[in-house]
Order: sequence, then C-alpha cells, then structure tokens
Amino acid sequence: MIQQIVKQELKPRVIDIDHGLYTTEVLEKLGKAGAFRHHIASQNNGTTDVFGAIQDMATVSRECMTTGFMMWAQDVCAWYIENSDNAWLKQEILPKMVDGEVFGATALSNPMKYFAGIEDLKLSAEETENGYIINGTLPWVSNLAEKSDKHFFGSIFTVHDGEAKKDVMALIPCDLDGLTMKQMVSFEGMEGSGTYSLLFDNAFLPKKYLLADPIAPYLSKIKAGFILLQTGMAVGVIQGSIDEMRKADLTLAEINAYLDDRPDELEDELNDAIEFIKSLAENPFEKGTDYIKQVLEARLLGAEFCKRSADAVMQHCGAKGYILDAPAQRKQREAYFVIIVTPSIKHLRKEIARLEAA
Repeated sequence: MIQQIVKQELKPRVIDIDHGLYTTEVLEKLGKAGAFRHHIASQNNGTTDVFGAIQDMATVSRECMTTGFMMWAQDVCAWYIENSDNAWLKQEILPKMVDGEVFGATALSNPMKYFAGIEDLKLSAEETENGYIINGTLPWVSNLAEKSDKHFFGSIFTVHDGEAKKDVMALIPCDLDGLTMKQMVSFEGMEGSGTYSLLFDNAFLPKKYLLADPIAPYLSKIKAGFILLQTGMAVGVIQGSIDEMRKADLTLAEINAYLDDRPDELEDELNDAIEFIKSLAENPFEKGTDYIKQVLEARLLGAEFCKRSADAVMQHCGAKGYILDAPAQRKQREAYFVIIVTPSIKHLRKEIARLEAA
C-alpha cells in the first residue's frame, strides 16, 4: 500500500513539492495505510516496531525525501506523546496523529544543540497554576501550517522561577494565541516541507499539553528512537540515488565503469547498513553508553553514506543531472539535508567523541 501511494499520489507531485508545494494529502493517505503506527505500541497491539517505521519512511524517501522528512516529523511527534505520561494527549491527539488526521512536528533542533553545549536554548517561560507563558524565537520548524488546529510540534523551553530554572517539554498547537509563524526564506531543497520561523510573544500554553517535567529521564527514553528514525530518510535517498545511477548506466555504463562507488557496490554496503540499523531498532529503550554510541554511529554512517551517494549520482548522470528538476539533482539536495539536519555530521562526531572520552 505504501508503494502504491508513492507511485499514484506522491510521484506526480514531486516537482511541485520541489518548488514549494506543502501538502498533507499524501501524509493522510500514509497514515490510513499504517505508516505512522509501527513504532507506537499503544496503537499497534503492544508492539514497538521502530524498524517498520524506518522501512516505510525509506520507501517514501526513495522517491521524495521532503515527504520522507515530514514522515519523520510525524513519527517522532507521535513518539513524544507515546512515551509521555500525559493521558489526555494519548487519548485526544495520538490516535489522530497515527491515522494521519492531525500532523506532528519536532522543534528539537535547538534543544539538541543546547544539551550538547553547542548553543543556548531559545525559548523561555514563566509557569502559572494552569500553564506556561512562553517567549522566544525558533528559526526553522517543518511540517507546519499557519494557525492550523491540526498541526502540533514538540518543543522544549526553560521555565524560570526566580533564580531557579528547569527545562520542560510540551506539545504546542499551531493555533496557539501569541504564536506568530513566518516563512522568512526560500530553500534550494526541502522547500515543500512547511517550514516556518516561530515567534512566541507571551504565548499561553495550558498544562494539558505537557510532555515531560522533569525532562532528563524522558529525553533518555526517547533519544534512541528519535535518532534511529532519521535513518529512514538516509536509506531512502541512498537507494533513490542508486536507482538513478542504474538508469544512467543504460546509456553510460561503459564510461561509468571508471567511476568509484558503483551502484552494485553501494547497494551491498547499504544492505549491510540496513542490517545494522535493524539490530539497533529491536530495542530502542536499551540503556547504556555503548548502545547510544552505536545509535549515533548508525546515524553518522547514514549521513556519510548520503554524502558519497550524492557525489556518485551526479557523476554517473553527468550533464543530464544538471537539467532543471532532474532527479539526480534532487537526490543531491536531499542527501545534503541528511548531512546537515540536527544532529548533523559535526554534531554526531562531537557527541561520539564525548562518549568515548567519558
């Protein structure tokens, strides 16, 4: 069913998505087909199948990684709710998100960098009896729609109480009073991902949206799944690049034989990487430094592999890869997104180095 949706619903829209079309129609159909259900045990007969979610994301990303990226945002937002203690969110929001009736996003790029010591947290809040008054700005959050009551995102903010402070995580609706959403720039890739800058001006968030307080045990619980799910984008764009290389070989095989990173070689390596990811996804709640280090290494492997595939697909296609809207050009842009999206290659290497030094 996922492959049929890709062929019939997604493929005809890919060029428009490249040029900025943000649509939830494909996400709705993917939800109805069960793509967002695998890793959500409460909605999947008690089974947490992270690898199933990765496989469906890879199938979609093979054709269009912008849509694969939105799948990841949807998947992780559902993951946040599933692993919280918030019964109201689990009852009122989670089933709709899993079915593709409402849409989820993650505003954790800045918090992840904050916890890694790379930058300061950009949102702060004052706690009241019934909620939080939030202020600050987030530069880019994707899979959103302005003033929508069907779009939500997970975010972290520092709560100040005199000199004391703590970090709290919550789900935030896009129609929140005091939240302004603006599309400030245009991107050369991933333009159809519904990406906005978010400005909070005394925005009041009721406590019914709380995901975690205290936050540390919760982040430890969701971290591996968050990172592993991103490998679905990497696997898909690498396989899509291999597809384009094989198409190029229909006319250029004789000369392409002199290139490094030939499609059969890349596919063998990709299959090995998929097996590694699958083994890690079997227990996303495993504790210990060795496990999380392997998760980071798997994500880093995906990013570095994307870099190779982006170079290889353009070399295999030659000048035809430079034609406007050529698939090879899209694969290159998509691959570099895996490289730079949080956690980026440099962020991953920093975290792995920290674990090795501990």
